Amino acid sequence: MNWDDARVFLAVCRESTLRGAARVLGVDQATVGRRIAALEKSLSATLFLRTSEGYALTALGEAAMRAVEKMEHSAHELERRIQGLDDRLTGTVRVTTTDSMAIDLLIPAIARLHRQHPDVRVQLDASTQILSLAKREADIAVRNTRPENPDLIARRLARWPIGLFASQDYVDAHGIPQPGSAFEGHDLVIYQPYLQGDKDVTLVGEPIGRGRIVSSLSSSLLVRRSIAAGIGIGEVPVYMGERDGLVRLWPERTKPVPYDIWLVTHADLRHTARVRVVIDEIVAGFCGTGE
Repeated sequence: MNWDDARVFLAVCRESTLRGAARVLGVDQATVGRRIAALEKSLSATLFLRTSEGYALTALGEAAMRAVEKMEHSAHELERRIQGLDDRLTGTVRVTTTDSMAIDLLIPAIARLHRQHPDVRVQLDASTQILSLAKREADIAVRNTRPENPDLIARRLARWPIGLFASQDYVDAHGIPQPGSAFEGHDLVIYQPYLQGDKDVTLVGEPIGRGRIVSSLSSSLLVRRSIAAGIGIGEVPVYMGERDGLVRLWPERTKPVPYDIWLVTHADLRHTARVRVVIDEIVAGFCGTGE
């Protein structure tokens, strides 16, 4: 007997009528009748006597009721334990993000969380691979793409314009490129995925045809570190570039599409206590970083 059948059986035991059981269960009376008939057939046993006053348990039905009440007790205990775990600030929360956001924003958030809730553990995955929240590969994602899955809840944490940056050492050695020059005479660092598309690559709207790509990088953190090392000029979110102490070139120009940051979690998890406190600390870490 599965738990759904057990619930129907217990409702009829306690209400003595199909109508009363249907009211308790929130289903129609015919459904209750069919479920009881199917249950008796599957057990090859008569559990109730149909009388003018309602359904009365047979001897077999009374034995079944005692066993099913034990099932009910165990089910309720399981629910309480699960609810208790959800309400207690303990356990592991899996977070996926990029390496840049992990280092600059999420690790400080985790440090604050640990001081307040030391029993909440964060498993942080920082990579360009996007883990699936729908498949429960992670509990929270902090990414620059908004999901389309309706079961996922998305909140925009920030909107950063993307600007052009170089290190002070690079500017001292090479100067600032002239707008309209297509970066003639300058070294460039490029986010590798930009080179794999069909569109011509630009930096803040400027073609790069006369520049020299000296390094292509697979992550935004590597782009930032390469610019800081003086390897060349590149695009990064303005918040990140200023945070790194880089020199912003052509401050009147930005990339046409801003860099949006989304916090995403599954609808089933958003009220779980340990997930909630991690979300709160991440959100606090992004306050003041941009729109």
